[in-house]
Amino acid sequence: MVSITGDMSPLHPDRNLALELVRATEAASIRAVPFIGRGDKNAADGAAVNAMRAFLSTVNFDGTIVIGEGEKDDAPMLFNGEKVGNGKGPRCDVAVDPIDGTSLTAAGRQNALSVIAVSDAGTMLDASTVFYMDKLVTGPAGVGVVDIRLPIGENIRRLAKALGKPVDEIVVSVLNRPRHEKLIEDIREAGAGTRLMSDGDVAGGINAARHNARTDMCAGIGGSPEGIVTACAIKALGGHIQGRLWARDDDEKQKGVDSGLKMDGYVYEADELVTGKNTIFVATGVTDGQLVAGVSREGGYVYTESVVLRAASGTLRRISSEHLVSKWL
Repeated sequence: MVSITGDMSPLHPDRNLALELVRATEAASIRAVPFIGRGDKNAADGAAVNAMRAFLSTVNFDGTIVIGEGEKDDAPMLFNGEKVGNGKGPRCDVAVDPIDGTSLTAAGRQNALSVIAVSDAGTMLDASTVFYMDKLVTGPAGVGVVDIRLPIGENIRRLAKALGKPVDEIVVSVLNRPRHEKLIEDIREAGAGTRLMSDGDVAGGINAARHNARTDMCAGIGGSPEGIVTACAIKALGGHIQGRLWARDDDEKQKGVDSGLKMDGYVYEADELVTGKNTIFVATGVTDGQLVAGVSREGGYVYTESVVLRAASGTLRRISSEHLVSKWL
């Protein structure tokens, strides 16, 4: 399909756009490398933001950031509502996380990613007024089987049956936070194992939904923006995701209500987090992880690994790239 103006730009995000976006996540990851293990997460994030923003300005699309680095006054670059792209391609909602796992990067730990997700304009839920979301993510086996409203033990037993494996072989990813002490206890009491994450629940959700991954489920409260980003990827993987907005106090709850969000335990299904089926998710590793390898350097070359997921085709592609160091000096 082409635009009604007569040019050959597609009306919807396509495979060419997906490959263009990889350049932006690669750039963000490469620029974050000098800050890995240096203890300064803000410096790492700033370098990644600058690089991503510069590359996005060259991409052939008309994007609006729905999930960015914050409101304009708080984040001068890649803020919510900012226009990105050269304005000549499809109109898209855009979610960016130049580094998902800034603390991981600063500490030199695994599973830090640079992430971009896009969908047709007007299809991403804007949950920016409520910072946290309670999420449940599995692979395709969990569709129509698990439900976030059920106790975690029941969901584990249901998923184990659907996967045809013993409960004691089920592994659940959970952010290692004090708020999850009871959740972790319940998972273990059900007979399953846990994989505790210090940060980066986007990678945790995707790994839980991938075929033949080391984890089977991702559960617990993480960032609501990360929930929307994860939903874009899960729709490409054919997996299950549900989310409930989790307000920290009455004031935040009221802000959510005032912005039109459904509170009080309402369960957002995948098609409400991101409506439609035309989503693209791209991620490049900053540090090594289960999903992708981190940036590495050998001689005059920098190596990156990325994944590209497209819901329209139901594909996950891996892209390994070699970059001349001289071009990045």
